[in-house]
Amino acid sequence: MASPLKCRVRRLWSRTWAGRTLGTAAIAMLAAQAAFAEPMTLDETGSTLMYPVFTTWIAQYAKAHPDVHINLGATGSEDGIQQVIAGKVHIGASDAYMSDADIRKHPQIVNIPLAIAAQTVNYNVPGLNAIHLKLDGPTLAGIYSGTVHAWDAPQIAALNPGVSLPHQTIVPIRRVEGSGDTFVFTQFLTFSTPSWESDHGYGTTISWPNVPSGITATGNQGMVKALQSTNYSIAYVGVSYSDSIEQAKLGTASLKNGAGEFVLPTKEAIMAGAASLGVRTPADERLTLVFAPASGAWPLVNYEYAVVSTEQSDPAVAAAIRRFLLWAILPSEDNEAWLNAAHFIPLPPHTWELSQAQIQLIKSR
Repeated sequence: MASPLKCRVRRLWSRTWAGRTLGTAAIAMLAAQAAFAEPMTLDETGSTLMYPVFTTWIAQYAKAHPDVHINLGATGSEDGIQQVIAGKVHIGASDAYMSDADIRKHPQIVNIPLAIAAQTVNYNVPGLNAIHLKLDGPTLAGIYSGTVHAWDAPQIAALNPGVSLPHQTIVPIRRVEGSGDTFVFTQFLTFSTPSWESDHGYGTTISWPNVPSGITATGNQGMVKALQSTNYSIAYVGVSYSDSIEQAKLGTASLKNGAGEFVLPTKEAIMAGAASLGVRTPADERLTLVFAPASGAWPLVNYEYAVVSTEQSDPAVAAAIRRFLLWAILPSEDNEAWLNAAHFIPLPPHTWELSQAQIQLIKSR
């Protein structure tokens, strides 16, 4: 007979991921106890998209583990990765996975998904923020390359028949720092638009086209503030800032996905994108979930990574990192609620098993 704990967790994942169940390794992890004999400090920095979730995790973790203090930063995904490589922090939060070239240079670094998130495309067009303008990858690529420069351009008008679009210059906003949100957004442009792929490609930083009307912002909160203060602007924003977008009464676009459908960034649409590609996740878990071909899928979906060195200088530090990360991916009703508050989704069982295995690789030299 299954234990009450196993049944409870199976019910949780059944509700979220259509009946998939835990393996024995998961049950063993759930039974593990985390205790520390001496005070411990860990340092984290990186993704601003993950910042709200890490803030909650750290506050909740401290209640059960008062001897563990975690310093939290929000300096952008690229900086999080680089600081881990340099040995300056223990955990780099990132919306982007490391490239093959970087992994070859730093084989001791692992990319561990902790949750699933997404980006939204938002705008500030007076009189139109209450509706969901339809946009697609080629049109967004045109906006960010400067070839689509007015809100009533033929490309936008064709996608939104019957909508009275203003003859106003579009102000594209992009991140100034190395950003995982930029990584995901430019992947969408790359996968959906051959000209963008050949001219610009994707990355946490890229060589952006010079668009005279364009402006830059730092962090997701900076993107929201720039949108709010700039009429006729458009930006890509991490889904954990959706409540800020709503409070600011900004618009959210309906995007054309890989199946040719226009969809909104609902929980169901994000799950559909993750489910259709997540089963392909390899052992090192570096996989894009962008522009999934499945019906109903939101096209800007990504894993949220903890980037960590498997070679720690202190066995106590290695153990502390393992315990915190295992706790963070723990399938529980509490953790699901914390992720839901940031519009994140828990890992499906297949990815959870891979993340658990990668966490166990974190040791001391």
